[in-house]
Amino acid sequence: MKTWHSLPEYQALRALMDSGTTSKAAVRLGLSQSAISRSIASLETRLGRILFERDGGRLRPTSEAAQLNRRLDPLFEALDRIEGPPVATQETLRIIAPPTYAHRFLVNQLTGFQITHPQTLVSLEVATSEDVIRGVQEQRFDIGLIGTELAREGVSLTPYRLSNAVCALPRDHPLAGADEIRPRDLHDQPLIALTHRHARRGQLDKLLTRSRVVPRVVAETSTSFSAVAMAQEGMGLAVINPFPVLQERWPNLVFRAFASPIEYRSYFAASDDRPASGIARAFMRHLRLHTPRTPFTRKP
Repeated sequence: MKTWHSLPEYQALRALMDSGTTSKAAVRLGLSQSAISRSIASLETRLGRILFERDGGRLRPTSEAAQLNRRLDPLFEALDRIEGPPVATQETLRIIAPPTYAHRFLVNQLTGFQITHPQTLVSLEVATSEDVIRGVQEQRFDIGLIGTELAREGVSLTPYRLSNAVCALPRDHPLAGADEIRPRDLHDQPLIALTHRHARRGQLDKLLTRSRVVPRVVAETSTSFSAVAMAQEGMGLAVINPFPVLQERWPNLVFRAFASPIEYRSYFAASDDRPASGIARAFMRHLRLHTPRTPFTRKP
């Protein structure tokens, strides 16, 4: 059976996926709402698939629609290269992330990303993990990056990196020569801890209590990055999530595996109600390809 394609139908699909409503899609393409609806109905009939479902008066794209939209990316990118817009267009990539991810790591990654996507305007918001989820849930951002599993309706979490806990120690620390640090090794050691609002602090406290270990907490801080910075100044040692902290150079420190069940996951957060834009998907691919390897982190 011979396959045929309809560019207007594909244009209607992409416009509806990007804008979310038939009225906005119609304005974008300079057509009527009924023309958009007819194109989508014709495409569904031709493919034999349901691409959009009505949900409380709204059109929600199905997984088939999202998959088809991704497969259309190369076609429209090729058309853009052939014809080219009369005026250079600029896409906006809206990202939100906590300070540990945003400072340095994401800044460095975004710099490399713009080399291959020079027309992209980057908007980077630094916020708490709760605000990351809320911002994505309200569709004020295309993508979020977090290191905690915060489940919320309307937000999907895609695993990005998996890490095991490590100890950050000054090079002259008595434990620096060990291949692995055990919980009992922390007894009476100066410890830089996360604040109690972090679930990881409670997890570490329980582990040390079970091991009958009492470290000397000399400082508390809200991020792994600042804990490592304190360790570099010689204040003590810290038990941390090595990602993305180990993407930086810490000349006065050594990092050793911490023998414990403590595990960390980093996630991409995106809206369930609206598929990720092409530029957001491109940035996620860029991160996966260009995140340097370290001994303590890996792909999930």
